Amino acid sequence: MITLEKRPQPSKLWTAVTPLLAVLMTMLVGGLMFAALGVDPIEAIRTIFWDPLFHPQFAGFARPQLLVKAGPLILIAIGLSIGFRAGIWNIGAEGQYIIGAICGAGAGLAFYPSESILIFPLMILCGAIGGFLWAMIPGILKTKFGTNEILVSLMMVYVAQNILISVSTGLLRNPEGMGFPGSRNFKQWPAAFNEELLANTGMHWGVVFAFIAVIAAYVLMARHIQGFNIRLSGEAPRAARFAGVNPARIVLLCLGISGTLAGMAGLFEVTGPAGQITGNFNAGYGFTAIIVAFLGRLNPFGILLAGLLMALTYIGGELAQLMLSLPGASIQLFQGMLLFFLLATDVFTNYRVRFGKRELA
Repeated sequence: MITLEKRPQPSKLWTAVTPLLAVLMTMLVGGLMFAALGVDPIEAIRTIFWDPLFHPQFAGFARPQLLVKAGPLILIAIGLSIGFRAGIWNIGAEGQYIIGAICGAGAGLAFYPSESILIFPLMILCGAIGGFLWAMIPGILKTKFGTNEILVSLMMVYVAQNILISVSTGLLRNPEGMGFPGSRNFKQWPAAFNEELLANTGMHWGVVFAFIAVIAAYVLMARHIQGFNIRLSGEAPRAARFAGVNPARIVLLCLGISGTLAGMAGLFEVTGPAGQITGNFNAGYGFTAIIVAFLGRLNPFGILLAGLLMALTYIGGELAQLMLSLPGASIQLFQGMLLFFLLATDVFTNYRVRFGKRELA
């Protein structure tokens, strides 16, 4: 008989191995899915993971996109990971990402066509504040009324999406756009454009802030007393209360950090790669960042690597759709398999398998 026996302590070996195992299992099962769709699985996997980096025709364009895609994923995932470490489950980062983009873009457009050097810093600040305030809604509802932050933050994503559609066709619509929905194009306004800092690298201010967030999160969680309080709240809530940690303060702190980083990610995206506010501006980064956070083991440097890997699947997935005619839904399913297999293999971190006969009563 096969049984699962609880480990006295989580296995450090399995903690390190499960992300790699999840990636390998995703490749294997994803390959079977691609084969069922009539595509050579080896060619599909190579197109997703190898060609964006080394293909002689596409790599020159795809490599800079790696940082472009990874920047918002890492920035959002860092914020989510801090909350997850405390047992605060913010599933609404997509909404905070959207609201941050709207608030930051709106603040900048209010001063159009000014070329002041203060425009872009103001937009970053307003984007951060927008994401922060949007995250405070589930935070305050949880601390004051005991609501479930998972449901509230998730439902607020749909509210944010409708606000996005509304402002792109109304309040922020380009008055010179001949009636078409969408804001002014920030790429045509140097003061508000988040351009590449180094040519042909994909490095813009959003990527810089993502790297800063990785370092800051490490310092917070490993070297600061508040990081200890956050970890204690997640691992031993009763001990945290006995130690004088205020649960409500931890909830608001974690959601505030998460919302701030997600809002900044939205602002950097709308002023850079996206270029403008449109009804379909959001690309699902807020949800994908959940996979990145867990794939990186909620560790800042692990999230950095996981963000780059997930960005690679985005770029490789687009190449696979172009070169192999794979449907977009299959690429999304392939990405989702990463989280599924990570959670599945994570069982072995806390449990060991025992083989033996059933004991008779």
